[in-house]
Amino acid sequence: MPTASSSKAARHRQLGLTDFEFELIVELLEREPNDVELAMLSVMWSEHCAYKHSKKLLRRLPTAGPHVLMGPGENAGVVDVGGGLAVAFKVESHNHPSAVEPFQGAATGVGGILRDVFAVGARPIAVLDSLRFGEPADSERSRYLLDRAVAGIGHYGNSIGVPTVGGELYFEASYEQNCLVNAMCVGLAPHEQLMRSAAHGPGNTLVLLGALTGRDGIGGASVLASAELGEGDEAKRPSVQIGDPFAEKKLLECCLELLERELLVCLQDLGAAGLTSSASEMASKGGVGLDLDVALVPLREAGMAPFEVMISESQERMLCVVEPALVAEVIAVCERWETLATPIGSVTDSGRLRVLDRGRAVGDLPVEVLVDDCPLYDLEPLPDDVPLYGASVVGGGGGGELARALGGPAEALLALLSSPNLASRRPVYEQYDPIVQSRTVRRPDQADAAVLALPDGSAIAVSIDGNGRRVACDPRRGAAEAVYECAANLACVGAEPLGLTNCLNFGNPEKPRVARQLIEAVEGLAEACETLGVPVVGGNVSLYNEAPSGPIFPTPVVGMVGRLPDAARAGRLGFAREGDAIALVGEFEPSLAGSELAKLAGRPPAGPLPVVKASAVRDALMAVRDGIRSGALQNAHDIAEGGVAVAIAECCIAGGLGATVELPQAIEIFGEAPGRAFVVSGPREQLGGFQIIGTVGGAELEIAGQLKLPVSSLAQAREGGLGEFL
Repeated sequence: MPTASSSKAARHRQLGLTDFEFELIVELLEREPNDVELAMLSVMWSEHCAYKHSKKLLRRLPTAGPHVLMGPGENAGVVDVGGGLAVAFKVESHNHPSAVEPFQGAATGVGGILRDVFAVGARPIAVLDSLRFGEPADSERSRYLLDRAVAGIGHYGNSIGVPTVGGELYFEASYEQNCLVNAMCVGLAPHEQLMRSAAHGPGNTLVLLGALTGRDGIGGASVLASAELGEGDEAKRPSVQIGDPFAEKKLLECCLELLERELLVCLQDLGAAGLTSSASEMASKGGVGLDLDVALVPLREAGMAPFEVMISESQERMLCVVEPALVAEVIAVCERWETLATPIGSVTDSGRLRVLDRGRAVGDLPVEVLVDDCPLYDLEPLPDDVPLYGASVVGGGGGGELARALGGPAEALLALLSSPNLASRRPVYEQYDPIVQSRTVRRPDQADAAVLALPDGSAIAVSIDGNGRRVACDPRRGAAEAVYECAANLACVGAEPLGLTNCLNFGNPEKPRVARQLIEAVEGLAEACETLGVPVVGGNVSLYNEAPSGPIFPTPVVGMVGRLPDAARAGRLGFAREGDAIALVGEFEPSLAGSELAKLAGRPPAGPLPVVKASAVRDALMAVRDGIRSGALQNAHDIAEGGVAVAIAECCIAGGLGATVELPQAIEIFGEAPGRAFVVSGPREQLGGFQIIGTVGGAELEIAGQLKLPVSSLAQAREGGLGEFL
């Protein structure tokens, strides 16, 4: 029997397959694969497509819930929002391409996630992004990546007419060589227009929609996301896809009309691994085979080899199955939208993906070998008794010691507000259009979550969150905090969570330290989702975010969608009225572990984090949500990065009002406890069940016994922190 010592051995290693994997392929096929088949197998068995180091872990996440219409396995998750409407949403990474070519990497990340959403029949109505870069003050490279990635996101979203309504942006040295660009899209669809991706009906026609196929992206996302980036990454620049948002706009409208007219059997996005992944996954889900002729695929570049056509990641393309009698009507609709539509094959009952070139077979593989037979690996983590990080973050002086290192509490607060991680994101979001489509009720800086109106007067709220520094301190509790904070953001506008998507950004899972981080983080996500009763409806895993200098901080990013009954009562961030009482909601133990104050003082992330009281979190979320919905609360803001002092300062800045506050001595004013506690304001008689700590009014923020600063100084510090880098 042929083995990895055969003629294909060197080739399979170049394509990212191990000797063991190649030998398994030979055993399954009972022969060596030819060059076309080997290329197809290499992308389908890559980490990006096969999830071979994470699939077993992901089974731990809860996926069922009363509102779930489509869960993991489809192009996007879908939840019911009532009134016959559904919301589709998903988050995905484009980290490695963005590290190589940030403008196109980020732009095509937006384009790809939009296609995932309209592939299930939903019109994209919002984009959010989660970004991580190295320290901008220290690194010209990080400033360049920041500038070009933000420009790429704005270019694609603004051009296609989908608002960018929220996101997050953080800077840490660990992301210097491996930036993170995670994009989330939210779409809206009537129930009857929802579409799955399973191919069926032998004899039906396979039709390729959209742009011409070129060499851009060959071996792109699927290969780049399955290996560490090192020296010489400029050579990988040709692997990054090139996006055309205007072509995608026509493709979007065309696909939605085809679905509305019920002309399609199924629809699938062409993303990583191109035709190979879309065709094989459609066939696998439907339990059928496909015959596909590469000679029929419209090309942008002459002379492309069959393997290039099959693994090209050219953008703005979709694959659909059409009944033969409807093909002419489908093509007519596409012509009206100036979108190319080309029959390239047919559905069979063979269970095989056959690649033809002018009718001659150049590849013939069982669908199950492509999709199902890639080996799944058990991670080998560090033993539990080996600490991931040190256990001490500050000395006995706690937050006071750290604040004194920065000049005192007042100086520490100003330094936090002007730091890149907490400063106003205005220089970023002003490059995005947050209000196109006229659904946006709460835009960036107005509330903790974006709010989008629905036709019946209700609304959905969306948020995306994560904190790699906290997860580095304690992977399980830090990952759980990401879920709690996303839910807290929704509660602050009055929304109840319906479902969750995630993007797990980690280093090399074959290394014991990273393996332990990944295992613990997934467990933390699962526990928090179970605590809140929020199902995971989809997501993405991005591994091998690692350079010779080391891995990124473990960064699970969580995107959440919720519903609120009255868009007009959506909560706001800022204090609203002179004389309102200020209160704390929730039980929390603020921690300086992994805090922004500790970072400013030069302390590394170290744990553990405090234990979360699940019942207290649920109670606090419900209290804030109900208070916003009833109108009892004039504002709500969760206490996260920078602690309670920063949270109160942000409420003052957003509302243009001062505050006089008396905090209990036991509270570390810069300690952090994401997702567990809130600053709220309202009439004193409405806040009887909460811990009242002060009053809104005046032009200064005074935290008695600790600091006193004009609101204008707070605003000036916050507004000036990021502008110099963009």
